[in-house]
Amino acid sequence: MTTSLVYITAENANEARKIAEELVKSGLAACANIMDNMHSIYRWKGKVEEANETVIILKTKTSLVDSLTDKVKSMHSYECPCVVSFPIENGNDAFIQWIRDETV
Repeated sequence: MTTSLVYITAENANEARKIAEELVKSGLAACANIMDNMHSIYRWKGKVEEANETVIILKTKTSLVDSLTDKVKSMHSYECPCVVSFPIENGNDAFIQWIRDETV
């Protein structure tokens, strides 16, 4: 059973906290790290934009990423929220087992 990190951007810390709490409470993620005050420069609908955002990094089973993504999309204020996952290939075996144990 593989595990993943999921990277999400949110409009602000309040939105990030709500999303993170729901994902952890529902068992779709074992843990969420919230990092506020990230400055983003991005292209949106043909224009270069800038905004302050909040980052959420989640730890979960790879098999839960699709369900987690659907949940984020249903809660998120953005028209097209950033939700991307990265496989965890190596690390502390006990921590990786913890992720597996704490998710559905």
